[in-house]
Amino acid sequence: MGILTVLFGFIVVYLLATVGEVAFQRIGFSSLEYVLILTGTLVGSAIDIPVAREMSSEPHIEVEEVRVFGLYYRIPRLAGGEISTIVAVNVGGAVIPVLVSAYLIASHSELLAGAAAGSITTALLVHLMARKVKGVGIVTPALLPPIAAAVIAYLVSPGSPAIVAYISGTMGALVGADLTNLRNITRLGAPVVSIGGAGTFDGVFLTGLFAVLLVPFL
Repeated sequence: MGILTVLFGFIVVYLLATVGEVAFQRIGFSSLEYVLILTGTLVGSAIDIPVAREMSSEPHIEVEEVRVFGLYYRIPRLAGGEISTIVAVNVGGAVIPVLVSAYLIASHSELLAGAAAGSITTALLVHLMARKVKGVGIVTPALLPPIAAAVIAYLVSPGSPAIVAYISGTMGALVGADLTNLRNITRLGAPVVSIGGAGTFDGVFLTGLFAVLLVPFL
């Protein structure tokens, strides 16, 4: 299993390095710039910057480990009392995609209206589909944000759909899935809620990438 996990990791990185490079070249970045962005995203995905701490008295599930005859058993139980949830911003999944989107808007100011319309529409669709899962956080269907962003970008900006698709995908996923669901987030019982999502390959980054790749097929 360990070998398969490492092999799968190499395959995913290879796909990101090749297919991802094509996507970013379509929105005006060089190969070197994409390598820097990808490296920053992969490293930054492990970095969460705490910005707030929320307290809640909601009932939550605690898991206790009990050892019997050398074996460990995980026993869930309903617990009360006050719990703490840290709200953090993920560097790879939020900060870097926002910076890339800001750069694209600054470099293509004529696309501002289309990018704003695409981002708002995508965020609305993602928000309607997002679900709050106790102990986990906010989850959304994996393919919805990039498909929505690509279609909307093609409709609002047929002249430059790739750039608008990236901005709409990243900002729409970030706002629709995370920012609009921060209210009462402590009720989920998760110890940490990361804006942008924690993990190796962040959903926000992949949403923008796949949205750009989908545009030529529309």
